[in-house]
Amino acid sequence: MPWKPQSKNDFPTLGWHVADQMTEYLGRPDAGDDDTHDPFVPTVEQQEYLNELYRLDPLTCRRLVHRSVLQRSRGWGKSPFVGGIMISEAMFEVVPDGWDADGQPVAKPWSSVRTPYVAIAAVTEEQTKNTWEPLLEMLRNGSAPDEFGCDPMDSFVSLRRGRIVPITASPLSIKGFKAVAASLDQTETWLRSNSGVKLAQNLRNNATKLGGVTIETPNAFTLGEGSVAEKSQEFWDQIKSGKYARLEDVRSIYFDHRPAPPTTDIGDHDSLIHGLRVAYGDSARHPDGCLLHKPACHDGWVDLERIALDFLDTSNDPAVMRADFLNQVDVARDAYVTDPELRAVIKDKKITKSEPVTLGFDGSEGRRQGVADSTVLVGYSVTQKHLFKIGIWEQQDGPKGEGWRPPKLEIESAVAKAFRDYNVVGFYADPSAGWAGEVKTWEAAHSSRLKAKLTVAEPIRWRQKEISRTVETFAQLYSAIAGGPDEITIEDDPDMIRHFLNARRDPRRGGYVLKKPDDNQDFAKIDLTWGCAFAFAAGNDALGKGVTNTRRRTARRIY
Repeated sequence: MPWKPQSKNDFPTLGWHVADQMTEYLGRPDAGDDDTHDPFVPTVEQQEYLNELYRLDPLTCRRLVHRSVLQRSRGWGKSPFVGGIMISEAMFEVVPDGWDADGQPVAKPWSSVRTPYVAIAAVTEEQTKNTWEPLLEMLRNGSAPDEFGCDPMDSFVSLRRGRIVPITASPLSIKGFKAVAASLDQTETWLRSNSGVKLAQNLRNNATKLGGVTIETPNAFTLGEGSVAEKSQEFWDQIKSGKYARLEDVRSIYFDHRPAPPTTDIGDHDSLIHGLRVAYGDSARHPDGCLLHKPACHDGWVDLERIALDFLDTSNDPAVMRADFLNQVDVARDAYVTDPELRAVIKDKKITKSEPVTLGFDGSEGRRQGVADSTVLVGYSVTQKHLFKIGIWEQQDGPKGEGWRPPKLEIESAVAKAFRDYNVVGFYADPSAGWAGEVKTWEAAHSSRLKAKLTVAEPIRWRQKEISRTVETFAQLYSAIAGGPDEITIEDDPDMIRHFLNARRDPRRGGYVLKKPDDNQDFAKIDLTWGCAFAFAAGNDALGKGVTNTRRRTARRIY
C-alpha cells in the first residue's frame, strides 16, 4: 500500500522507529556504576536529525540520504548520538521493507540482507575513543546484548552476524572492508598528509556500493587546510548554489551545521549567551529553555555561563573558542577574511546591460607537475557595488587534469562576450603567466571605451611590481567587506566563497598581498580573490572619473 501523508509537511521516514529502538535497547552512556540505567532518549533536535537521515522516497520506499555531516559544538552530544546510530545500523531495523496496511514504512535489519559490518573511523586511535567508548557504554547499560546476542568487547563488538569495529588503519588496508555504515569523527583533522582524505573516500565508496551511509561529525574546521570537513562544506555550498539540480543529488547528502550568528559579540555577555543558545540548541541549559522549539525544551545539559566565563580568559585563543563552542568555522591567523565577514556580504543581484561594469582578470598557465592556478574573469557593478563571477577555468583532479593548460581561445571568447553583454567601463588584468600578448590585444580592441585606465599607454595591464597599488587595493577591498553589505556584496557562488576563504595575507612593505595557505599550495585556489581585487580597483577608478549608470542626452531644437 503506498505511503499516506498525515499532514501537509509530513514525509516518510524511519527516524521515529529508529529512535524507539534506541530507547528500548540502549542505555545512557553516562548512567554511572549502579545497576539501574536510564535509557538513551534522543532529544527533540536529535529526533529531527534522525527523521532527515532516514527520510524515504515516497514512491520507491528507498532511503534518500547516503552521506551526512553533523557539525556541532563541543559537548552537544555528537559522539554518543552517532554511536547510537552506528549500533542501529548494525543491529536494528533500518533497511526499508515497504509499507504497512496504513501506508506507513516498515523496516528490517541489515542482517536479513547481508552481513553487517560497521566502522567507527578516525585518523588516530585517540579520536576513535570519542565515539567508541560511549558506544560500548550504551550497549553495556542497555538490553541490546541480551536481545540481539552481541558482545561489546573493548576492541570490537561481536554480532550474531557481522561486527562493529574501530578503524584507524591506513586507507588501503580498509579498501575491502564492506561497511554498511561508518562514522567519521573529527574530520576537520582528516587531511591529505595523514591519509584522512583517502580514508574518507574509501569509506564512502564502500558504503555506496552497499547502499549504506557515512556520517561525519566534525568540529568547526580551519579554512584553507583542505580537510575532509572543509571539502564537505564546499560540496554543500555547490548544492545550494544550484550546481546539482536533480532532487536526488540534493537529498543524497544531509548537511546539518548550525553556527552562532556571525554578529555574535564575544565581548558582550548577552550577545555571547544568545550565540551559544543558537549553537547548542536543545542541549543548552538556560532558564528560558532552548531557542529551537515551542514549547521550549528545558532539559539541556550544557552550562552556557561556564563557557561564557572561559571566553573571558585571556589565555584562551578567541578563534579556537569560536570554533569549539560557537560552531563557527575557524579562520587561520593570517586569513584575508573570516567566514562570518564574508557570508555577511554574500548576495545575488541582477546586473543590467546599461549599468557600468568593470572587469578583473587573473591568468594562469599549465604545469607539468603539480596543480596549475586557475584563470578567472570577474565583473564588478560600479553602481550596485557587487562582485560577480563571469568565468573560471581550473585544472581537473586526477588523470583528466594531467598536462592541463587554460583554453585560451575559450577564455578570449569569454572576454569578448563580456564586452558585448555589459557596459564595460574598466578592465584591469594581470598579464603574468603567459598572458601579456592577450592583454595587449584587449587594450588595442577596447581601450577607446574604457573610462578607468591604469595608464594611457597600458590601460588594462596591472603591474604587480608596483606593489603599493596592489597592497592598497587589497586593504580597500577588505575594508569594504568588513563594512558589510552597504559597502560591497559578493555573488553567492561556491567558487567565490572558496577562493576568498583560502586567501592568506602575505606581508609586504606598507601592507600585504594574498597568497595560498602554506600547507596547501597545490589544492587551495585564491585566483578569484585576485580577479575581484582588480575589478574592484577598476570600479573605484571609474567612480573617480564620474561614471554613472545614466547617460545624458542633448536635446536638439527643431525649427
